[in-house]
Amino acid sequence: MNDPAAYVTPAGAEWLASSSAFPRSVHALWSVRPGAPSTLPCGTAFDVVSVGTLFGRRMLDRLWTAGPGTGPVAFHAGRMLLFAEPGTAQRLPALLRWREWRGSSAPAGAAGGAGGSAETIPPLLCYGLGDAVTVPPPVPGGGCPPTTRWLVAPDVRKPWLPGTEALLWACVRAVRESGRGSAGGRDQPISAPSDRGAKVYHVNRRR
Repeated sequence: MNDPAAYVTPAGAEWLASSSAFPRSVHALWSVRPGAPSTLPCGTAFDVVSVGTLFGRRMLDRLWTAGPGTGPVAFHAGRMLLFAEPGTAQRLPALLRWREWRGSSAPAGAAGGAGGSAETIPPLLCYGLGDAVTVPPPVPGGGCPPTTRWLVAPDVRKPWLPGTEALLWACVRAVRESGRGSAGGRDQPISAPSDRGAKVYHVNRRR
């Protein structure tokens, strides 16, 4: 994982700027104000899933210890921004709602049913086509608040980005992490079949 104060590489900056219809203008802005946050559109080069910091760290733990890893990750305004494959913002909320419905329809007392243990997920804000997000500057400092920074800075022209399934799996594992208690057990790898006990997921779509 990158250093919290890591610089975006020139190749990473090219990738970020490619999300805009006017990449030259983005580069021009960075040349004048390299330490200022930028607002970039989603839906072409990347989507963004915004989660609370604590839950986001749990997701990252799962993705890095038992999953495929992550793409770029940033902090902004008290939330963690996970950069994802384009299209994720549309698909992820639908899948989480489906899992919520399936869990609520289970028999009382069954895993994930009305009598089962509560499993809740904090609100997710999913940004895709038609949305824009504020991202940290390529160069840390320069008056940028410490709450806006890269945790995993873009460093290649075409970074690998997690898709819907990887993030869904990380959400399920993160919400269960605090509920395992003394039950023990080890996380299944991301390629394992989906668990049948998943329950309530609170998902918000921001436009």
